[in-house]
Amino acid sequence: MNADSASPDGPQHGNRSDSGAAGPGSSGGNPLGHGPVLLLAGARLADGRVVDVRISGDRIQAVGTAGSLGPLPQSALPCGSAISLAGEHEPAVAAGARIDLTGYLLLAAPAEPHAHHDTAFTALPPPAFADAARPVAPPTAPPTAPGAESPGELIRRVTEAALTSLGYGATAQRTHVRIGDVHGLRRLEAVLTARQALRGLAELQAVAVPRLLTGTVGADGRAALREALRLGADAVGGCPELDPDPVGFVQVVAELAAEFDCPVDLHLRGGDPGQLARLTALLAPLRPRFAVGPCDRLGPGGGAALRAAGARVVCLPQNGACGALDGPPGGLTPAVVRELTDHQLPLAAGSGALRDAVNPVGRADPLEAAYLLAAGGALSATAAYEAVSGQARLLMGLPPVRVDAGFPAELLAVRGDSLAGALSGGHSRLVVHGGRVVSRTSAVREFADTVALALPRQGGHHR
Repeated sequence: MNADSASPDGPQHGNRSDSGAAGPGSSGGNPLGHGPVLLLAGARLADGRVVDVRISGDRIQAVGTAGSLGPLPQSALPCGSAISLAGEHEPAVAAGARIDLTGYLLLAAPAEPHAHHDTAFTALPPPAFADAARPVAPPTAPPTAPGAESPGELIRRVTEAALTSLGYGATAQRTHVRIGDVHGLRRLEAVLTARQALRGLAELQAVAVPRLLTGTVGADGRAALREALRLGADAVGGCPELDPDPVGFVQVVAELAAEFDCPVDLHLRGGDPGQLARLTALLAPLRPRFAVGPCDRLGPGGGAALRAAGARVVCLPQNGACGALDGPPGGLTPAVVRELTDHQLPLAAGSGALRDAVNPVGRADPLEAAYLLAAGGALSATAAYEAVSGQARLLMGLPPVRVDAGFPAELLAVRGDSLAGALSGGHSRLVVHGGRVVSRTSAVREFADTVALALPRQGGHHR
């Protein structure tokens, strides 16, 4: 029995069984339906090596030079994965797929450490024009007022946002969700429902974000936060700088985090170094399970305060801030990134907004965030990608990933010959989560006229 072979960008023909080549669980030309073993052949790694990567179950089983890895014996499969045929001897090798990744860069999959899936796709539509000279005034409120959106519509939006992020490569995502006030727990319930529906495709974490937590006015927020953690929120969040008593806010957060044994992930802009030091010092006993961001207003001295407290930081390179914070986003300046990197802070990068009111053109692409960090000159391409991959996973409490035997099979194959090339224009992508191909995007570039020189294309089946 031979492993089936497929191109990552080739047209999808559905499942098929080829005589003499396919067996139970194999998928022919459709790698999204492969069996328990997956062979990624001819991929280039970030260090320049061209390798074959064999995946068994949810782990990388072997990495070898191109052409050196064959099908995997069934005896080497994880317990419970072996295939048996009634009335026949056990096959010599496991069914699966062989995917040719020639022309692709194979990377540890990125993660999305700071999303807002509950507000995704809620940007106001562009104003209609009565005529070319007199535009009609845009509406003053979203088409769907807060609390008016049905649970089904909310779940659909959250799911669409998560799948959009997955398509770009983020196999793990952390989304901040507003609770309390007019929202109650509706948004969190939608995220938890989507999390269950997406199991096996992507890992989704929910951070409960109350607005106020102190005094009489914060009673609703405290009750909502406690109930959110009981329902299954993964982390405690919030915006201390918006509370009348920021120190009291963080004290409540720290107490609930300790009670429910969960991490803390707070929105902080960090414009006041003294206040930042006081707030993060309260969270120091929770290290390394606390993170802050986007720190878009961080000034001199802010990096030292964060380092002293042992904080992890997530920045938002697209526009610096997100909808959970008051005031317009100011962008992520090179000075802020330098303040963070000069103090050697663990720096992750996220998207923050996906076409919401704060960023109507927001994208959920981790490579976009890495590109912006590298293009600004603050980080190298390698360090920028680490911010959306290794550091993002650490911030989310996930195990590290490397393209090496024994590591989780959380991978992204992106069209390109180098990391810099992938960040500048890698559109075709194949995403592996839990050892399974869960998404692929094929981009083919075509030109009108035929020329003598070979044309650059974004498509593996046009080589």
